[in-house]
Amino acid sequence: MKHTCTSLILAGSLLTAGQAMADELFQWQNNSLTYLYGKDFQVNPRIQQTVTFEHADAWKYGDNFFFLDRIFYNGQDDSNSGPNTYYGEFSPRLSFGKIFDQKLELGPIKDVLLAMTYEFGEGDNESYLIGPGFDLAIPGFDYFQLNFYNRQTEGPRAGDNVWQITPTWAYTLPVGSSDILIDGFIDWVVDNDSNSKGTYHANLHINPQIKYDLGKALKLGAKQLYVGVEYDYWKNKYGIEDSEGFKTNQSNTSFLLKYHF
Repeated sequence: MKHTCTSLILAGSLLTAGQAMADELFQWQNNSLTYLYGKDFQVNPRIQQTVTFEHADAWKYGDNFFFLDRIFYNGQDDSNSGPNTYYGEFSPRLSFGKIFDQKLELGPIKDVLLAMTYEFGEGDNESYLIGPGFDLAIPGFDYFQLNFYNRQTEGPRAGDNVWQITPTWAYTLPVGSSDILIDGFIDWVVDNDSNSKGTYHANLHINPQIKYDLGKALKLGAKQLYVGVEYDYWKNKYGIEDSEGFKTNQSNTSFLLKYHF
């Protein structure tokens, strides 16, 4: 299963590279840098600053999303990674509607896709995810995606063959001379898994951002410069069960500054 996931993600990477070699494959892309400052994190040091690079694009046969976090622990050391660390995900999706040049629409479903994700970072946290994805047409939303993943870990740790449900969305609200953008994701891992290395517990991660389009308000250009907050709720963070002795249920709000280019 892991080899299959790796092969499919590699195929997605190669197809993505192909779009750079053939302009007719490319549809759109967007890149951004985000700065976050927040307190009250769990498991890792309580105060964190994060710089995030994000890339999203669509091409002839699907779409891709990539992000890389560089996390700083505000002068403290994490027991596993020291004063700072990194974490990223690459999520290619292949569209059956685009590949077969057919409209795969039924009710709110406007496309069916093969969704994949590769999670990576410092330490033993690599995972491969694969499953069906759906683009949904929901009134008022800029977009709404719903992906179902089967998770497989790299290495001996627990967390294999558990299912994850991941909706992502964006919603724009006009406010005066500008807009408020509400977007984000939910990662809901619905299963437990145990082996000789331990237990990976079902967990729920809710991560919306609420952002004011400052660039539009200042007439510097719409959808470029945002200021706002990110709320992060994570029950059983990293699949570690919350207990009196070790708190893993996280709820915190971070200041956010984001620039698209």
